Amino acid sequence: MSNFTSELIGTMILILLGDGVVAGVVLKKTKSENSGWIVITFAWGLAVMTAAYIAAASGAHLNPALTLALAMNSDLPWADVPIYIAGQLIGAFIGAVLVWLHYMKHFEATDDQAAKLGVFATGPAIRHTPSNLISEIIGTFVLVFGILSFGLTTFGDGLKPLIVGLLVVVIGLSLGGTTGYAINPARDLGPRIAHAILPIKGKGSSDWSYSWIPIVGPIVGGGIAVLLYQLLQN
Repeated sequence: MSNFTSELIGTMILILLGDGVVAGVVLKKTKSENSGWIVITFAWGLAVMTAAYIAAASGAHLNPALTLALAMNSDLPWADVPIYIAGQLIGAFIGAVLVWLHYMKHFEATDDQAAKLGVFATGPAIRHTPSNLISEIIGTFVLVFGILSFGLTTFGDGLKPLIVGLLVVVIGLSLGGTTGYAINPARDLGPRIAHAILPIKGKGSSDWSYSWIPIVGPIVGGGIAVLLYQLLQN
């Protein structure tokens, strides 16, 4: 399997399961309606774990911020970065379309435009640009610094995706309440594009004025994580 295909399929599964649990919680008349934040954060962690196992052939980046961070750390040739990011963005878009198809009748049964957008893309609990940006920087810093640090530890065969999944769970539980913890530009941008394009009944705005924060914040946070990691290794 090529790196492009691996990242596409892995990110597609990530979004299908991750956005899928959000749909199940926030859309009307699902059997999991109103099951809450704990369900969302644990399912997202399990989604990351599952996608990481599936995309093992490419190293399971699933996240442009991680891809850029690994390139900064000389763990990935810069020439490969566009291939990885293209696969991630396309996979995220396809995954979001699949979520819409799966929950189509529940989208139709839901009047809340913010809930519909929330299935696809993140948004702040309190809209304050500096605070929202800082939240995404900090969350992604923890993610990338954690993943880099895990490389210093020897795990049993096949265990690392589980550990990374648990890292995503704790980020969601501890830091995700402010912005919904995108911590991944593809996770937000691909589905947000899907929301804008798909014929979702009564969907409302795709909130493009906010969309740069879950792109810039994770990239900055990942970059800071690499710089600190390298500094501590010297």
